[in-house]
Amino acid sequence: MSVSSPSSSSAPAWPPTSSAGFPRIGSLPAYVFAQINAEKRERMDAGEDVIDLGMGNPDLGTPGHIVDELVAHAADPRHHRYSASRGIYGLREGMAEHYRDRYGVELDPETEVVVTIGAKEGIAHLMLAILGDGDTVLVPAPAYPIHTYSVVFAGGKVQTLPLADAGEGYVDADALFGAVEEACRTAESPPRVLLLSFPNNPTTLQAPAGFFERAVEVCLRNRLLLIHDFAYADFGFGEDPPSVLSVPGARDIAVEFFSMSKSYCMAGWRVGFCVGNPAMVGALTKIKSYLDYGIFQPIQIAAAHALRSGQECVGETREVYRRRAAALVGALATAGWDVAAPRATMFVWARIPQAFRAMSSIEFARHLLREANVVVSPGVGFGPEGEGHVRFALIEPESRLAEAGERIGRALARGPAED
Repeated sequence: MSVSSPSSSSAPAWPPTSSAGFPRIGSLPAYVFAQINAEKRERMDAGEDVIDLGMGNPDLGTPGHIVDELVAHAADPRHHRYSASRGIYGLREGMAEHYRDRYGVELDPETEVVVTIGAKEGIAHLMLAILGDGDTVLVPAPAYPIHTYSVVFAGGKVQTLPLADAGEGYVDADALFGAVEEACRTAESPPRVLLLSFPNNPTTLQAPAGFFERAVEVCLRNRLLLIHDFAYADFGFGEDPPSVLSVPGARDIAVEFFSMSKSYCMAGWRVGFCVGNPAMVGALTKIKSYLDYGIFQPIQIAAAHALRSGQECVGETREVYRRRAAALVGALATAGWDVAAPRATMFVWARIPQAFRAMSSIEFARHLLREANVVVSPGVGFGPEGEGHVRFALIEPESRLAEAGERIGRALARGPAED
């Protein structure tokens, strides 16, 4: 699939009557979750018990010692002024220490770390900083939407690559890197960037041993910059997910995005990082200096505290999601829907059951809402390559996930219905 930014040659209607009248917004597809969300809200407003496993919005509270650190500084008026758009030094230093202790990677807090307002903002602004009009970015798909649309917003083009499962929960590295080489060989103009994300959302696929060594080698050979979205760095249910920056030579071409949202249950706090290649980090730092004044300083102080404190809370959170995944997969199996247990992340990615495959993923998601009062994300929301699948977010306790499986089992037993 290829996705391009809108042409500026077509004049928008005047005066504009909706957001669709603005070129970049008008180029975006319809929000595939809109109708499901509207139906969910109607049912909840009517008092129905809906189990919402759609959006990956963590339900676990931020650990108390992190909240206490925020509270300790929030009332100090010295922290109520503008902060630094690239993040306070103590937080950048904390991130560098985290990479040193966790991955054996030495980072310079001044030139190789910039704080972002979550990884999503960072990726979007990095694309704006490094892409020229018409530059091509290679994105394995299905993909988290910002991986595609950050490129569109920046005036670039997206070429998606198939994201195949090699079995045992690992991505097929041969197929993926073969597709990268083919794209570079056949493109009219050379692609500029490869964007990866492992553990992967939505597919939950993990990178096998040696994957990032190959990624760096392929990118160096084809003159590609490499961006790795590492949002689920701490959510491997076996071996620890590897960092691309652990590979010798990676920092010549690569940056990695880390987020506090999932590992530390700080989704609403909006703290992320871009680390690695000084040129790309510098480009993002410069563009952010024009666009924002940074995050509320007590949040940054608390985030630095989280990185430097004991990490037991991270392991506890990971274990919660591992148990939840097992509970949901077991409940679905009892319901007659065999789904592979994820090797990583906080999601379950499931192919639509055989008897329902005449339905699109949106139709099937609506069916589960109407027949089981369970909300899931349709796979097509992650690109055409996600069609035929749905994604479950593990954002309810094990008991509720088991109940969701029971409800779905009854709905599946009744068979497809006319929606």
